[in-house]
Amino acid sequence: MTTSVVAPARARTAVPEPDVDAAPEQHAPAAQEVRRPAARRVALLLRRPTFVLSAVVLAVWVFGALTWPLFGLDPFGRAGANLAPPSLAHLFGTDYLGRDVFARVVAGAGSALLVGPIGAVLATVLGSAVGLLCGYYRGPVDAAFMRLFDVLVVLPPLIVIVVLVGAFGVGTPALILIVALVFAPGIARIIRAATLAELGKSYVISARLQGESGPAIIVREILPNVFPTVLIQATLSLAAAIFMTASLSFLGLGSQPPSPDWGLSISDNRIYIQSAWWTVVFPALAVASVITATHLLADNIKEVSA
Repeated sequence: MTTSVVAPARARTAVPEPDVDAAPEQHAPAAQEVRRPAARRVALLLRRPTFVLSAVVLAVWVFGALTWPLFGLDPFGRAGANLAPPSLAHLFGTDYLGRDVFARVVAGAGSALLVGPIGAVLATVLGSAVGLLCGYYRGPVDAAFMRLFDVLVVLPPLIVIVVLVGAFGVGTPALILIVALVFAPGIARIIRAATLAELGKSYVISARLQGESGPAIIVREILPNVFPTVLIQATLSLAAAIFMTASLSFLGLGSQPPSPDWGLSISDNRIYIQSAWWTVVFPALAVASVITATHLLADNIKEVSA
C-alpha cells in the first residue's frame, strides 16, 4: 500500500509546473540572442570591402540626387552642340537636344531612387505583415492569400505591370503603388515560410505558456528572428524595383519627357547609339551600378545572417 501511494505522488510532481516558472528565465536570453548577433552582423558587414564599396556607391547616388541643384547642374536646358562627345566642358557629352548628359545622369538618380525604394519599402511592409499573419494564424485566410499569391507570382510581370499602369496611370504615386503590388506577394510567401519555421522553437512555446497574445508574439518574438530575412528581401526588391522603374520609363509607361530618368534617357537616345554612344552608355551604367551595388548589399547581408 505504501508503494501505491508514493507512485501517484511522483506522477503529480512530473507536471511541468517548474518549466512554466522557469520560462521567464529562458525567455530573457532568447531576446538577448536576437540582439547580440545583430551587433556582430553589423561589425562583420563593415569589414567586408564589397559591402562598404556598394554602400558608398549608393550613398554617392543619393547625394547626387538630393544636391544636384546646388552645384548649378541644368539637366533640362541646352548646354552645347547636339551630340557633342565627352570633353572637359561636358564630361559625358551632350544628347540629341544639346543637353548635358552628366547633369541628366546625376539628376536622373532622383526618380530612380524615389519610386523604386519607396515602392520596395511599401512592398516589404505589406508582404511581411501578410506573411507573418498568415504564417502564425494559418487557416482558411492563409490558404486564400497563398493561392492568390501563387497566381500573381506565376503571371508574367510585364503583363501585370501593363494592366496596373492602365488601371492606375503613370504618375509617381501610381508607380510606387504598382511596384508595391508587384513585389509584395513574393515577399509574403518567403516571410510566411520563415514564420512557419519559427513556430516550433522554444522561445515561441515559452511566450505562449506565459499567456502572450498572438500579435505580441508576432511583433516581439517572431519578427526580430525573421528580420534578417525581411531585410534581405527588402534589398533584393529594391534592386528589382529600380530596374523595373527604369524599364517602365524605357517603354514609355513611367516618367515622361523632359524627365532625366535613366530609362527614359536610354529610350530617347537609343537611335544614336552608334554615332553618339555616350548618350546611352552613361545612363545604362548608372542603372547597372545601382542594381549591382544593391545586389551586393543583399548578398553580404545574406551571408552574414546565415
